[in-house]
Amino acid sequence: MENLSFGIVSLGANLPSAAGDAARTLCDVLAILHGEPDISIAAISRIWRTPAFPPGSGPEYANAAAAIRTSLAAQDLLDRLHGIEARFGRDRSSGRWSARVLDLDLIALDDLILPDTATLRHWMDLPSDRQRVLAPDRLILPHPRMGDRGFVLAPLSEIAPGWRHPLTGKPVSRMLAELGPDALAGMTPLAHGSGLANA
Repeated sequence: MENLSFGIVSLGANLPSAAGDAARTLCDVLAILHGEPDISIAAISRIWRTPAFPPGSGPEYANAAAAIRTSLAAQDLLDRLHGIEARFGRDRSSGRWSARVLDLDLIALDDLILPDTATLRHWMDLPSDRQRVLAPDRLILPHPRMGDRGFVLAPLSEIAPGWRHPLTGKPVSRMLAELGPDALAGMTPLAHGSGLANA
């Protein structure tokens, strides 16, 4: 592949799929993702057992992160991720905070800010009560809520602790530290994501 970009994908599931329980689903998804045309996995975090977010919204999650190399543009990559979700039975009509068989979030692609700095800043600064009722109608990168979520940052810190947010300049390690210990309450690392070797 030529002109490769560095991407970060967050994986989560808290319902069983045809592959098995949530952790087994993530292992299968990682193998599928690595076999996709124009995508290769460079590193995989451990799988983490994570309380449902928001609290009480469903069974515990399995979460992980993958660093990838890709020649795909951002929207094409997101479409590819949504296609994999659909293959595992993801139903996006059930709402943003509902339990799900698979969730693949594109967290970042190189140092891209999409669609623009003002829009990214708006969604990053959105109060938590508004997050529950509003969702962007377009791809925003980096993911505007990544810095608020231990279940994204903890796995990411295992594979790319020095990655810096292109708007704030903060590395993953600092974003995770700023959340404080409560952000990791109830989170337990289970195992490496798959047999793929970290690069």
